[in-house]
Amino acid sequence: MQEKQTFDADLLSIQEARERAVAARAAQRKFLKASQQEVDRICAAMAEAAFDASERLGQMAHEETGFGVPAHKCVKNQFASKTLWESIRDIPTVGVIERDEARKVVKIGWPVGVIAGLIPSTNPTSTAMFKILTGVKARNAVIIAPHPSAKNCAFETVRIMVEAGERAGMPPGLVSCMKYVSLEGSRELMQHYAVSLILATGGTPMVRAAHSMGKPAIGVGPGNVPVYVDRSAYVRKAAQDIVNSKAFDCSVICATEQAVVADRPIAEQLRQEMRAAGAHWVNDEERRALERLLFHANGAMNARAVGKTPQQLAAMAGISVPDDARVLVVDLEGVGKEYPLSGEKLTTVLGFYIEDDWHAGCERCLQLIRYGGDGHSLVIHATDEEVVEAFGLEKPVFRILVNTWGTLGAVGATTGVMPSMTLAPGGVGGAVMSGNITVTHLLNVKQLATMTSEPPEAAKSLAPGVKALPTGGKNPGESLHSPELIADIVRQVLAEI
Repeated sequence: MQEKQTFDADLLSIQEARERAVAARAAQRKFLKASQQEVDRICAAMAEAAFDASERLGQMAHEETGFGVPAHKCVKNQFASKTLWESIRDIPTVGVIERDEARKVVKIGWPVGVIAGLIPSTNPTSTAMFKILTGVKARNAVIIAPHPSAKNCAFETVRIMVEAGERAGMPPGLVSCMKYVSLEGSRELMQHYAVSLILATGGTPMVRAAHSMGKPAIGVGPGNVPVYVDRSAYVRKAAQDIVNSKAFDCSVICATEQAVVADRPIAEQLRQEMRAAGAHWVNDEERRALERLLFHANGAMNARAVGKTPQQLAAMAGISVPDDARVLVVDLEGVGKEYPLSGEKLTTVLGFYIEDDWHAGCERCLQLIRYGGDGHSLVIHATDEEVVEAFGLEKPVFRILVNTWGTLGAVGATTGVMPSMTLAPGGVGGAVMSGNITVTHLLNVKQLATMTSEPPEAAKSLAPGVKALPTGGKNPGESLHSPELIADIVRQVLAEI
């Protein structure tokens, strides 16, 4: 009887990473010959297939990870397929993409190569859609490396898109997803010689690992997003926006509001309006129970509490909350380790501060941003343009969202920023760029530049003692090829040594 052979999970993952990277590079080289029309046809087919499967994939993601709300995940999937594709569809990426007649510069689109796309468990299906569409639009190959707790829904997302893309003419192997997922396999993929760029979305450890691979990486991590409500705000709308945004998919989008900073004159009205919208305030004992549940002793976030409804959190923490509570709110007086709930909470718990005016509110927001949200996002509800502009000028974040939801505003669903599921925090947040990542960040650009002015005369001067070279006629090079002239120049140079 033949003994059944077993394989180490890490070794399987490492081998798969190597095979997918090599296959992706071969497919990407074939894809270099694709025209803009072929590229767009393939992307459109993948976007349509992903959009059509949005509801099923959202349900899969919820069931596999235990995070969020299936209907909300469907909304994110629809956004990351249809809306995102519409935002990049008309961007040229192949051949000549721009001509500057005045400067005599022609820009030519060129792919980066093979992209390793690391996917978080919080938004697995929508982030995979986003990375595939933006990557392939620029003629790159894309290998999706999902979080282990979301590998099945991510793999199914990629399978659906690959089948649609290949029917439309995409080379086999251009897009794929790791099936055997492990830390060692993801590391092998990131450091593989065939991979040109790492596009990492997720927690801080994973982003740091991506930046340590010795190759180009776009890494985006956590955000601790404050929302300031000014005395000039439409308070009822602000309250509804905050509660709706915080409750959306149980707060797993990194741009979700994490703490309200209320201007004192409207603080009580805001509190009442938030209660009417479904916010439930907890007492001190309940706050301490939530602190113990949401964070480990070392300050790390407890993954079991991520993306949960207030009722689920209450059951886990041993407290009681109303059946109609949509978010839980805790009054806070400070920011930092002594106040665990002042940090990022990827679940339906929200901090609440009261400050005397917008100057004090500004300072409190800065404290929150510096406590784990550098470079990410901020929300402000106000009609006073002076206050809005001051917040925009002073805050070290790259998305300042005015009178809208933090979740859907930051990704570009309710604002005019570029639709994206990867929100870069710039240099202050440890990333190489700011803004919303899109196809232009995954596209290299050649510049074909014609001379527009003669070099300065001083640049034409020769070394001391060397005679000026004859310029010749229509072809100056002809006079420089004379053996006698070359021998004369050599003698002059030797004489100077």
